[in-house]
Amino acid sequence: MMAISQDTVMAIKSYQNHAGLFVKSYLLADPFLPYTSVLVGIFFCKLVYDLTQYLSAYYFKNYASLTKIQQIEWNNRGISSVHAVFITVMSLHFVFLSDLFSDQRLAGFITFRSSPLSTFTLGVSVGYFIADLTMILWLYPSLGGLEYVLHHSLSGIAVAYSMFSGEGQLYTFMILISEITTPEINIRWYLDTGGMKRSIVYLINGVVIFFLWLVARIVLFGYVFDHIYLHYSQVVQMHIFGYLLVMVVPSVLAIMNLMWFGKILKGLKKQLAKRQ
Repeated sequence: MMAISQDTVMAIKSYQNHAGLFVKSYLLADPFLPYTSVLVGIFFCKLVYDLTQYLSAYYFKNYASLTKIQQIEWNNRGISSVHAVFITVMSLHFVFLSDLFSDQRLAGFITFRSSPLSTFTLGVSVGYFIADLTMILWLYPSLGGLEYVLHHSLSGIAVAYSMFSGEGQLYTFMILISEITTPEINIRWYLDTGGMKRSIVYLINGVVIFFLWLVARIVLFGYVFDHIYLHYSQVVQMHIFGYLLVMVVPSVLAIMNLMWFGKILKGLKKQLAKRQ
């Protein structure tokens, strides 16, 4: 085995130090952090897409028989599922576990609080919304209709503003908790595409979606509106654009969630009736 010379070891250490300094001083520095995080989010989407494609082709024998557009949607849903898990975990952390937005622990308005980690997290999410919306528009309407375009556009704009301005990040994370329903919706599509629509797993998935949607997209939004009401004196101090986003985006999404919830309830009733 060839021994590594002392000069080589020193050169490697020097390179590592320079690389670490570059990342800390530029890529993760406050002025560049939002842009870096967005690029990380886009790269993350590409990586997950390719990984989903590779694993699906290897482990799911029905994948090869899907049409080209079905394979693209299959891979795309892999991206949204992984993003949903990531952003839900981080959002739950910031809203309920972190002291960053606590009324008791820190001084100052909660509407103006942020941290490098919270900004980076939102940036990754912005990268996802950019990548996913691009795919939806490119293949429109194969990956989703107008409601998906509206949902992603509103969400992307709100998250991007919160990331760049540092305003209203608490409410952004509250709304992003609702992404917890996304993996279950995707699993339902996978089961349907895989010919398992009549299976017990499909029925259980429908019940899970019903309860998760009720908690994360109906009850949670009630909590958001209540929190905004109780902290309105702080919300009104935000820039007018941020104020409008806090007031309008949750309202529009809440209406869309209620409409989708009606369809979920109708579909679940239909499924249960068939099994009686």
